[in-house]
Amino acid sequence: MTGSRPVVGAVWEAWEVPDATPPGPPPGPRDPGDAWAVGPDGTKAWGRFGAAGLLVDDGSGRVLLQHRVEWSHHGGTWGIPGGARHLGEDAVTGALRESAEEAGVPDDGVDLRHTAVLDLGFWTYTTVVGRASRPFEPVIADRESLELAWVPVDDVEDLPLHPGFGASWPALRERITTTPHVVVDAANVVGSVPDGWWKDRAGAAARLVSAVSALAGVGVVAAELALPFDRWWPRWTVVLEGEARGAVGAAGAAAGAAGAGAAVGAPAAGAGAAAGGAAAPAGGAGSGLSDVAVVSAPASGDDAIVEATRAAVDAGHAPVVVVTADRGLRSRVEALGTSVAVRGPSWLRDQF
Repeated sequence: MTGSRPVVGAVWEAWEVPDATPPGPPPGPRDPGDAWAVGPDGTKAWGRFGAAGLLVDDGSGRVLLQHRVEWSHHGGTWGIPGGARHLGEDAVTGALRESAEEAGVPDDGVDLRHTAVLDLGFWTYTTVVGRASRPFEPVIADRESLELAWVPVDDVEDLPLHPGFGASWPALRERITTTPHVVVDAANVVGSVPDGWWKDRAGAAARLVSAVSALAGVGVVAAELALPFDRWWPRWTVVLEGEARGAVGAAGAAAGAAGAGAAVGAPAAGAGAAAGGAAAPAGGAGSGLSDVAVVSAPASGDDAIVEATRAAVDAGHAPVVVVTADRGLRSRVEALGTSVAVRGPSWLRDQF
């Protein structure tokens, strides 16, 4: 592998700093964000515009950690790749940029899960949590690491951790496999607003799918899912029925066989969220754990929604939020388990 030496152990996979890497902070001009923020009481924190880091797991029970170089703040400890946000940069973009610069994390190699924000009033630190969308080897690409390693989750707390990461790790670990899933009853949501949808059912459904795709790009405020932290990127399934099934093609995805799901890519979102500016970046990186799955029900839409909900529950996703105002359907999906919650169409529309 270019630029690093792999060191493989029984449970770890680590990469040490290349011999050719010069010591000390990098020379040359720096971004205005590469400076200390100072609080009213004199407390200092690195990153004039806040800071962000990436906690990424490989889907096999390991997380990517960075052994920090001695000259850095809390040098010699282990933490996550990250650093100061640049001027005008949202937290997700900053975390992905820093992880690419420090650890060679590919910009299309991470699916977002959630963000956690530490807000000191004068300064924020955003932990961007994601899962590797494909296998990759980290690369020590700058001077800020002694080594990089995929560390088993059970071994993390045995390391000398950066104090900030050490304080946040227990809560982050508890939710590292949490996967929320939203199942949308498209017919019910479209029919909840008398905007002439009956004149073009496929077109109305296509607009809904586009709106859901946009929401999939920016994520959902944690409180809306009854989850901790700041913002989450759930999986999404939109179920179409009847004439609305033509919306799959109208939304830009090829319709599959009857009953099959078609993926609709979530568009980029560059606007910053209120807390910590955590938003999905422009470009291919920063999508949720999957694109929006659009299911064309071959017969009963309610049956297809129940099956989509059942599949999510069986996969261990939680919470599974079903968006519908249909009372009969509510009873059917709630019977699938305590991880299922039902929200009305306004819950979804209020987030567009």
